[in-house]
Amino acid sequence: MADPMHQFQIQKIVELPTVTVFGQAIDLSITNSVAAMLLAATLVVVFYAAASAKMAVIPGRLQTVGEMLYGLVDGLADSIMGHEGKKFLPFVFTLFIFVLFMNLQGMFLVFTATSQLAVTLTLGLLVILTVVAVGVIKNGFKFFKLFAPSGVPWPLYFLLVPIEILSFLIRPVTLALRLFGNMLGGHVVLKIFAGFVIALGGLGLVGILGAVVALGSVVALTALEFMVAFLQAFVFAVLACVYLNDVVHLDSH
Repeated sequence: MADPMHQFQIQKIVELPTVTVFGQAIDLSITNSVAAMLLAATLVVVFYAAASAKMAVIPGRLQTVGEMLYGLVDGLADSIMGHEGKKFLPFVFTLFIFVLFMNLQGMFLVFTATSQLAVTLTLGLLVILTVVAVGVIKNGFKFFKLFAPSGVPWPLYFLLVPIEILSFLIRPVTLALRLFGNMLGGHVVLKIFAGFVIALGGLGLVGILGAVVALGSVVALTALEFMVAFLQAFVFAVLACVYLNDVVHLDSH
């Protein structure tokens, strides 16, 4: 338990059979990562069901929080994409609230799904594939204008186009690594300082003083981690809006 990386180990909770799809074996067993994602999705549904159960003119606590989170993403999509943002608000808000609940539940002794690169990379790929689909459907072949900005001297296109293509392909990786790295790093630091509290507590008076300092650091880091959990979900939503805006307003690129 002293190992700070132990908390990220994938473990099977429910053993299920393995199926073969196109020659690839897929294990359907439910792991702690899958269970954490299912729990987050369930908590989102339960939270908004409870928040909207009694829609009052003067909202209660749950309704206030639910409306505040929705209004935050609504304003975000509108400020980045303008009127077109309303069409993509359900997608962006679902991403935001799902990531937020996965981040927050990891602070309450539940496995943090967003500390797994496979999870964050899947979300990143979902965003980019949606961007490509929207770009092709809305703009047709003009979608490729995204990689050739206007107003550039034509000789520079030989250098600029490969850079733009590479930048676009890296987007899901950067989305994934940013969320994964912040959640992984924060939980590792918390575990290390928590270990200091236990280790120093048995070393006499000086050790106890050190343990008190370490405990104070744990409290401060915990508060910081709650803020990071929210900010990372918000940043994920911001970047999703920015990438969608590139293809929604392609003519201004």
